Amino acid sequence: MNDTICAISTSQGVGAIAIIRVSGEEAISIANKIFKGKDLTTVDSHTINYGYIIDKNNKVIDEVLVSVMRSPKTFTTEDTVEINTHGGVASTNKVLELLLTNGCRLAEPGEFTKRAFLNGRIDLLEAEAVMDLINAKTNTQRELATNQITGKVSDLINKLRDDMIQIISNINVNIDYPEYDDVDIITNELLIPKITNIKNQINKIIKESQNGKIIKEGIKTCIIGRPNVGKSSLLNQLLEEEKAIVTDIAGTTRDIVEGQIYLNGILLNIIDTAGIRQTEDIIEALGVEKSLKMMEESDLILFVLNNNEKITEDIKTLLNKLENKNYIIIINKTDLPKKLNVEKLPVDKCQIVNMSIKNKTGIEELKQKIIEMFNISQIETTDPTYLSNSRSIGILESCLESIKEVEKGLGNNVPIDMIELDIKAIWEKLGTINGTTYEEELLDEMFSRFCLGK
Repeated sequence: MNDTICAISTSQGVGAIAIIRVSGEEAISIANKIFKGKDLTTVDSHTINYGYIIDKNNKVIDEVLVSVMRSPKTFTTEDTVEINTHGGVASTNKVLELLLTNGCRLAEPGEFTKRAFLNGRIDLLEAEAVMDLINAKTNTQRELATNQITGKVSDLINKLRDDMIQIISNINVNIDYPEYDDVDIITNELLIPKITNIKNQINKIIKESQNGKIIKEGIKTCIIGRPNVGKSSLLNQLLEEEKAIVTDIAGTTRDIVEGQIYLNGILLNIIDTAGIRQTEDIIEALGVEKSLKMMEESDLILFVLNNNEKITEDIKTLLNKLENKNYIIIINKTDLPKKLNVEKLPVDKCQIVNMSIKNKTGIEELKQKIIEMFNISQIETTDPTYLSNSRSIGILESCLESIKEVEKGLGNNVPIDMIELDIKAIWEKLGTINGTTYEEELLDEMFSRFCLGK
């Protein structure tokens, strides 16, 4: 952290401008060595300075604007220089080369943001949101990342930890200073409603954060059914393009075919799978096996049935596996004579959509059903202040289970000093969400996913 780092912060390639970022104790002095113009070591902070980048032979490399920002009011809280060059690949790389030969080190992926975190400029949730904002493809994703960057999501975690530290402090005072008369005596009976309140807060954040995960990652949607029921046709209709090959030959789709659509700003990652049936074809059998695996892993299952076929026992078996999953039953080919007995389907009849993909009927009804199932309309109109990554949600779910154990212990009259240790452990675990406590390995893994120069 004592060295000075540099990297190209804009996309590689031809463009109007490119930005090379420098951060560290020697950022200004190193940039000044290759700059012809004002003396950068004497200019005011947060100024833009016109001049030229020159090599050791005073040969002009490029005409530039150089921003000088002095510590601590910078993203990393270190002295920072940003060199705005013309966006050619050769000139940008040459400026970077000059910085490296004059004392800079090439930054690792995400190292600028990592320094911002380690120097207390942002917390871990805000750091993760930086990359989410860069990757945002919809307004809802952008709003989610912005709320996380501005600290709204961190406030949820800080509120939980504040409530818990008050309980911990009160218990410690009771234990260490029993003679104090002006402090409430914490008993199991008094503690139960406080712990229940914290449990309810955690539970609420977890439930609402499922919306955040949907906004960020989208809905993994799997199309399942027997061969020739119209799965590939359904994919093509949803994508409004001929993505999957459609024929009357059973087993045409042998591997998964994927596509994406946006539904009211929410991404649907749609997967068309191989038709499920008994087959002697080794390749097709592998496709069927993969289909069944996708069925287990998906957020939403679109199970397609043929209105012109009677239901088979193997399909009944698969339909029984839909319990506790998000699914929609699509009865396709309603333009053909009806042979399917809907009443014998072992599913929620409210989750059935009748379609004729050939005649393009039922698609809008299907989309509306998905919107209702995942409350997409509500997500779209609500200020998205949620946890949005699996790491944070996983930690919070672990904390929920631990707080339930504390609640159970209080009911069984576990000694208050033992309860205090359990609460403190949960408080510390909550701190790993926003980086109040952290492990170096976690930071290395997380920031390695960032782009170079951020």
